[in-house]
Amino acid sequence: MKNILTICLILFAMNVNAQEVNKKIHDQTKNKDVLINACTRAGITSFPEFKEMYDPIYEAYNPDAATIIEIKKLIHNQKIKIVLGTWCGDSKVNVPNFYKVLDALKFKEKNIEIIAVDGNKKSENGIIDGLNITQVPTFIIMDRKGIEIGRIVEHPKTTLEGDLLAILKK
Repeated sequence: MKNILTICLILFAMNVNAQEVNKKIHDQTKNKDVLINACTRAGITSFPEFKEMYDPIYEAYNPDAATIIEIKKLIHNQKIKIVLGTWCGDSKVNVPNFYKVLDALKFKEKNIEIIAVDGNKKSENGIIDGLNITQVPTFIIMDRKGIEIGRIVEHPKTTLEGDLLAILKK
């Protein structure tokens, strides 16, 4: 009986801590449906408002081949956190372009975390607390230990791949 109770408590705790992935809410600030919290690439690329721009923008972007070669020499087990708004014009342009860069690098999906925020740039359950998100998208580049080494905020200073290379060269 004690073992069954322990298992039930563990399952309850796991369920309480589990977050719904690709969660859709109606955002009062933007007066539209948006994604919130942890998302997957499949989730954001199938969300109607985001998808309508994602596919053509992704196809049209051509990362600089020489810069990609340089990045490949420097990128080793880094992690990337992408904080975006499915309602945000800059997210709709720069997230597909950033994914085009990551795909050119053959960057592992398991090392990418996507977090969607509402119109107030907030998420639920404190998952962006401490990240100092003021604009979206924000691409946070971290070392293998999860320590931030740099970020691209809203739009690149040069190109996404150029800014990523500059961060990795630090």
